[in-house]
Amino acid sequence: MDRGTVSAHFVAAAVARLASQARDRVLRSAGIPDEVPGSPHARVTAEAFSALWLAVARELDDEFFGLDARRMKVGSFALLCHAVVNADNLDRALKRILAGFRVLLDDIDAELRLDDGHAVIALANRIRPPADPRFAVEALLVMVHGLMCWLTGHRIPILRAEFGYPRPAHASEYTVMFSEHLGFDAACTEIRFDAATLGAPVVQNAGTLRQFLRSAPQSVFLKYKNEDSWTARLRRRLRASIGGSDWPLLNELADEFHVTAATLRRRLEAEGTSYQDVKDQLRRDLAIDRLCNSTMSVAEIAALVGFHETSAFHRAFKKWNGVQPGEYRLQQTKPVTAPDPQGALT
Repeated sequence: MDRGTVSAHFVAAAVARLASQARDRVLRSAGIPDEVPGSPHARVTAEAFSALWLAVARELDDEFFGLDARRMKVGSFALLCHAVVNADNLDRALKRILAGFRVLLDDIDAELRLDDGHAVIALANRIRPPADPRFAVEALLVMVHGLMCWLTGHRIPILRAEFGYPRPAHASEYTVMFSEHLGFDAACTEIRFDAATLGAPVVQNAGTLRQFLRSAPQSVFLKYKNEDSWTARLRRRLRASIGGSDWPLLNELADEFHVTAATLRRRLEAEGTSYQDVKDQLRRDLAIDRLCNSTMSVAEIAALVGFHETSAFHRAFKKWNGVQPGEYRLQQTKPVTAPDPQGALT
């Protein structure tokens, strides 16, 4: 089990442009309780959010959530992917991606420039309320960066991300979505990555594109996962400890990986995480999955994720999600409709 979870903030933003009946319809089709969009600390499974994205796109015939004056009609993202998959390298592919979004959208666009060894994707955002200009930035950057990562076959580290609006309440999500190096109230919204990455070859083809689109949009917003990264290796090792009596210590894991503890710590930091973060995210996501999709008691779930005392699990879960596990379970239901593999974005 290695499922990600998505903040309720993005659920609320995704359905914000829908009329009440349509909102209820897409939440129900994704198996997300009506209360979730109004619960700031709730989280949903990645599968449920993927189903929601598809349902909203079908409802509006718009893969950009009704945020732009011009609808990004269903099938637009797939068409864009077909246009870039045969590019020689990321530089050419990324220029095509950004040009494609300029054709598809009127009120937000991005350009690529170079600056002191960095490649910079800078956004011009003309979206105004009642649409959500902040969510438009989040959605566009997630789609662009997710596609970049998939095309090159590895997650491309964002060295710094700056946003032309105040720090939002859900800013902690940005460290996972973009980078641990964040800035707000900036003059321009932009993300920076190593310019040398532009020379990386595109490793995908028509066959792998079909698989990518079948798993979209989950494959987009969860980004391409480098299974050889230190973070991925650590998650795999920790998953093997689920249900055991104790979690391994950092020093013990370093010995298994044939590095020193200091080296392992530095390599995790270079990927924007830490041993504790990886362990907590794994336990949080597993706990959420079991609360939503099993009849296990809270005490049983606590033991499964490595807490010797249920009270300690209660404290940790509230720290992670803002509510107690019992309250969280009451707010959730098991998804009843799987994402349509031939729906929007495909």
